[in-house]
Amino acid sequence: MFNYYFNIGLIYFLIGFAIALYFVFILKKRMLGRFWGALLVAVVGSFLGGIIEYFFSDVISKLSNIMNAVNIFPPFFAALLLLWIFSKVSNSDR
Repeated sequence: MFNYYFNIGLIYFLIGFAIALYFVFILKKRMLGRFWGALLVAVVGSFLGGIIEYFFSDVISKLSNIMNAVNIFPPFFAALLLLWIFSKVSNSDR
């Protein structure tokens, strides 16, 4: 049972990590805390997306699953949305 939840947490972390890398190093967005701030916000967004998926899984059950255990779309989009909002807030200070 531990491995199941560990794998889900690891996938959510990797989604957040990839999105943080994309925002900081590819799009070159300036954010509070630079990469570490972006990583924190993206990982939190990814886990929030997982929580949304848990509560609305019947609505989004048509989306694809990874290994029939993790639906990657809600964490991916929630992390993107949260990091985009964070970048807008961070840039408004400067």
